Formats: sequence, C-alpha cells, structure tokens
Amino acid sequence: MPKRSEEMLMDLWMSLLLVWITCVPCVSVTPIIGQSKSTQTGGSAVVASGLGEGQRLLSRAKRGWVWNQMFVLEEFSGPDPILVGRLHTDLDVGNKNIKYVLAGEGAGTIFAINELTGDIHAMKRLDREEKAEYTLTAQVVNADTDEPLEPPSEFIIKVQDINDNPPQFIEGPYRASVPEMSAVGTPVTRVTATDADDPVYGNSAKLVYSILEGQPYFSVDPNSATIKIALHGMDREMREEYLVVIQAKDMGGHMGGLSGTTTVTVTLTDINDNPPKFSKSLYEFVIPEDLPIEKMGGKVKANDRDIGENAKSTYSIIEGDEQGMFIITTDSQTQEGILRLKKPLDYESKRAYTLKVEATNIRSEPNSGVPFKDTATVKIVVEDSDEPPVFSKPMYLLEVDENASINTVIGTVNARDPDSTGSLVRYFIDRHTDLERQFNINVDNGKITLAKPLDRETDMWHNITVTATEVRNHSQISRAIVAIRVMDINDNAPEFATEYEAFLCENGKPGQVIQTVSAVDKDDPIQGHYFDYRLVPEMLNNPNFTIKNNQDNSISVLAKHDTFRRQKQEMYFLPIIVTDNGNPPMSSTNTLTIRVCGCSKDGIVQSCNVEAYVLPIGLSMGALIAILACIILLLVIVVLFVTLRRHKNEPLIIKDDEDVRENIIRYDDEGGGEEDTEAFDIATLQNPDGINGYLPRKDIKPDLQFMPRAGQHSGPNAILGLHYNDECMYDLKKKSKKTKQYWL
Repeated sequence: MPKRSEEMLMDLWMSLLLVWITCVPCVSVTPIIGQSKSTQTGGSAVVASGLGEGQRLLSRAKRGWVWNQMFVLEEFSGPDPILVGRLHTDLDVGNKNIKYVLAGEGAGTIFAINELTGDIHAMKRLDREEKAEYTLTAQVVNADTDEPLEPPSEFIIKVQDINDNPPQFIEGPYRASVPEMSAVGTPVTRVTATDADDPVYGNSAKLVYSILEGQPYFSVDPNSATIKIALHGMDREMREEYLVVIQAKDMGGHMGGLSGTTTVTVTLTDINDNPPKFSKSLYEFVIPEDLPIEKMGGKVKANDRDIGENAKSTYSIIEGDEQGMFIITTDSQTQEGILRLKKPLDYESKRAYTLKVEATNIRSEPNSGVPFKDTATVKIVVEDSDEPPVFSKPMYLLEVDENASINTVIGTVNARDPDSTGSLVRYFIDRHTDLERQFNINVDNGKITLAKPLDRETDMWHNITVTATEVRNHSQISRAIVAIRVMDINDNAPEFATEYEAFLCENGKPGQVIQTVSAVDKDDPIQGHYFDYRLVPEMLNNPNFTIKNNQDNSISVLAKHDTFRRQKQEMYFLPIIVTDNGNPPMSSTNTLTIRVCGCSKDGIVQSCNVEAYVLPIGLSMGALIAILACIILLLVIVVLFVTLRRHKNEPLIIKDDEDVRENIIRYDDEGGGEEDTEAFDIATLQNPDGINGYLPRKDIKPDLQFMPRAGQHSGPNAILGLHYNDECMYDLKKKSKKTKQYWL
C-alpha cells in the first residue's frame, strides 16, 4: 500500500511538471503568438500573465487580445480554486476603468474570472472522461457603463488527462476450448480490455497484457492479448480443464500504471489418441450345448480412454471360427462385445472352441488413417446337456393298400439319443392325431402297423404324430410327423353318373337317340378309367332299343322303330351292365327308365300320361285348364243367383215356433193401461199367422193384406193394420221406461 501511494504521488508531480514546462514557454512568447490570433483594437501592447516584475516586454503599435490555449489538470483538488490562466488587454493601461467579462460553457459555475486582473480560476474538480474541453468567450467592457470596449473573442480550456482509470475486461470471464495434443503456439482465444483514459495524450491508455496464472501451459501476446498453447503434449486424459488469469496494465506496463484482470477457462477437447484395450487378454465361457440360436454366450469389453465417437469400437472374430458357429456384436449402450450363437452346438462332435476377437475404433488414428485396435483370446467350453431323441427324418412318408389286413406293417420310424450315454428310446402315437385308432406302433422298434381296415374312398391320407421318449428321462421327448397314403385298389364297381329317366316320342324315327348315358367309379386307377357297356344277356335281342358306344366312356340309347304308343305300353325298363378295366374288373347293372310321351312336331315332349291321349288332338293343357275354370265360374254364378232368388221370396212375418206371448211388442203410442181396450185387439196377437184364420196372400200387395175389420182400431198405429210409414219396432224380452210393455 505505501508503494502504491508513492506511485500516485510521483505521477501527480510529473503531471504538474509537464503542465509547467508546457505553459511557461508559451506565455513568454505571447506577443508573437498572440499577434496572429488577436483582434485589432488600436491599444498598446499587452503583457501575458505570470511575468515577473522588472521584465521588459516588446511592444506593438497594434492593440488586441494576447492569450494562449489554456489547460487545467483533471481531478485536481485543493483548498483554493486552481488558476487556469490570465487574460490581459492593451487597453488595460494605468488607471483606465475597464472590466473583464467571461461567458460560455461553465462560465460563472465551473470557471470564474477576476474582473480587474483577468485571472481565470477553476471552481470545481473536473473529469476529462465526463467532458474533455470547454469553449468560452472573453470580452473587455467599461466598468461604469458596461459598454464593450473590444469585440468578444473565443478561447478553449482543455481538461488535461491523468491516469485515473484502470483497464477493464468488459466481456470477461471467458471460456475457450482447444484440441488436446495441439502444437505449441496454437491460438486458443483472444481477450480485450478497454481504458477510459485519453489514448492520444501520454501513455494512460496504452495497455500491455501479461499472464498471471496458467503457466507453463499457456502464454499471452502482450499487445494483441492472444492466448496460445505454451506446452507440448497436453493430454485431455491427464487434465481436461485449466484456469488462466490475464492482466492488462496501462502506462505501457511501466511502474505506476493501473491494471485489471480477467479469467479464461480453457477446456481440452478430445481427439482419438487412445486405442481400445481389452481388460483381459483371455476370456473363458462355458456354454451349454442346448443354448438356443441367437442367445448370448458371453461378453467382452475393450476400454477406451477417449470419449464420445472416439471411444466407440466394433468387435469381430478374426480366428478360430471356421465353421461359423458364433457371431459377436457391439452393444451401443455399454460398448461391450456380445458373443452369440449362430449355429447349434453339439457336445458329442466338438467340445471346445478357441476364438480370437478384435476390437477396432470406428474413427481412425490422427494423422495416420490407420484405426486403433486390440485383440483378445476367447475360449469356449461346450457343456453337455441331456438332449431329446433325434429322429432320422423330420417327416416320414408311408404307403399302404386300402385292402391291407389288420396288423400289416406299414413302415418304421427311427430315433436315437444324441447324448454320449445313449439312452434307450420308446415310441408312441399321439392319439390326438389318430382319434379312430387306426394305427399302432411298437414301442421298442418303431414299427407302425394297421389296427383297422382302411378305405381310400373315405380317407386318402392319414397324418399322425409319433413321439420318441428317453427311457431314463421321460421329459426328453421328440416328435415326428408320419404321413400315410392309402393306395387305391379296384374295389368299387362303376355305376351310372345319375339316375337317368329317358323320354321317347311316339312320333319318333327309328335310330333316334333317346338318352346319352355315362358312368362314374369311386376308384382312381393310375392308368385312368375305361368303361364297357352292354345289355343284359336276356335283352340282347331286344326289339325296341339298342346301345351305341361313343368312345368317350359314354353310350347312346337308340330306338329301333317308330311304333311306340302310350296306349300299348307307357314305360320301358332297359338294364345295362357297366364294367371297369380294373384288376380284377368290377361291374354293376343299372336300369334305364324310358317313358313314351306325346311330342310336338318339333320333337318337344308335351305329355307322358295315358289319360292325356283321349283329349282332342291339338288341345293343349293350358286350354283345358281355361275351359275348366270357366265352367266352375258359371256354376258359382248359378248358385249365387238361386240363393238370392230364394231369399227374396221369403215372407216379411216369420213364423216362430215359440209362443207369441213370449214376445214384447213396443210401439211409440202410449196405451191407456189395462182398461184401454181400443188400442189393440189382444186376439190378434194370439193369432200371429192370420186374423181369424186369415193367412197372407202372395198375390196381394203387403200393405193391403191386413185390413182391419169393422169396429176395430183403424188408426195409423193399429197392430194389424201397420203401414210402411208407421214407426214401430219389436223388442223381444226387453223393457222400456218410455213406452208401455205387454207380456203376451
């Protein structure tokens, strides 16, 4: 701290010395310099401020301002205002009444002038970084009247810089990276510091950079501030990150200058400069022989000190796997080599394998193009496992004739125990594949025999599953498919393809084809079918029909004459024998039914019934049906007519077997009660069929039949003298509150 104070005091004295050296010579020659900058006033010569007494100055006849550019030191502070300079005019002679006036930037606040002597003082502490110069105006006026005696003149007061601002790193702290193993002098990054002092005046803003921390790994250029590699062979795997401290000092780095620092964190980036390395030179694995294909048998790992893509490796088998039993792949997450089985192992054939495995970097070695690699030995021991029996074939194809007898040996299956111990094997049929139990198998030798008769026409193929089991370990089971084909023999006779029914026209011609007949056979001979057709022996001399071979396993039945009549014989039966070409040949007799029918001139069958023959010739069945329908319609019309006629002739008053006294007669007129004898005649009710034995006549109109006798009631509502306009009604066995009721 004392050293720092001494440096600041020294800088202050040097600044004052520079100001004094600069100002004194300029003031001594003011008459000459001021002549070029003065304004002509006609006054006497002026003397610059700061001259001693008795010193003689040169005089000029031409009057005007005599003064210089003024300076004031920044950050200067003291008990009294600092004298900046003095103004003087040649009018100021003797006791002349004049006054100096100052105007412009900071006049009266920052700067003050003595009106009588022209001395200018700085009243405040100035900072060049805030304002570097001030422009002011000086003028001489009459002290009494304030009238200007001279035109105004401008001058500048500059604030002189001192080193009061240290360098600063605005963008710090910094981070940078550089590849590991970089050469000495490789640029890492560049830092920049700024100084608020005047870069033109002195060395206050001249910066010099140096490294305070980070050596001997890095260096810095003192002028450009570029950080560079300073040590050869910097390895990321040894150290990845470095902290560098950079200093910037002004005054050109000399004593007394101000300084500032920043930090730079430098990270070494990885390059592929390390090969993969197996953790062991020999790996040993024990793999059971029944390990499934594509399953993992072991893992190997080659470590790489690099990171990222530079640490990735691929694995391969370069020796010891001539049979291609194994494959090795890379786990992308763990970078391990996964050893997998490519083919099934067999302990009995080979019990050990020795492989040479290589790990190779994906990226090449820098500046060489040759990838890094490393090798290791992998020894694999095959472990014996109890394996199930192995059939000699995965599938067996057997054949048997369909007429084979029971217990006939169809074929044999064979399986063995692949283990070195060689256990005995037992054979069984999976009955889920032989539900009808048509086959048997010998448990010791695997011979398959027939248990039930076979029929090729029912099932041509039988697929069964045979299992083989070890005697000492029943859990070890193997399966094989046995396909049994049933071979055909000629055990089915041919027969007609369908039940034929032929039709023969009465007006047919001799030799006319009645029917074409073909046959089918359930058997399937290798050479194909050939059928022979013939009539039964007793029909060889048949006078009505004959057959013709069409040479395509079919025949045509032909008529021998044209005298067939339905009245004589309606139906014929023709038995035909069909024989195949099998060994031995099989035959069957099939009967063809032939009907005699009536046909049109074009040979189209119209009717095959005998009754149809008695109908008029040329009258079709449709016409007969139409005639019958017309007859039925006429009969219905007649019946309806008779029914309506009979219903129309019935009398209006119907005689009822019941006693008329059980009826109630109601009409609209109200009677006089029991004493009313004029309302109606009760005797009339007792004789409903007539009045005094009078019966209605059919030859007289209804309204004139029942005329009242003399003395009877002849009103419009008389019981037996009703007219058609009378309003009356009959209610049987009913009562009414509005009319009188009479029980008869």
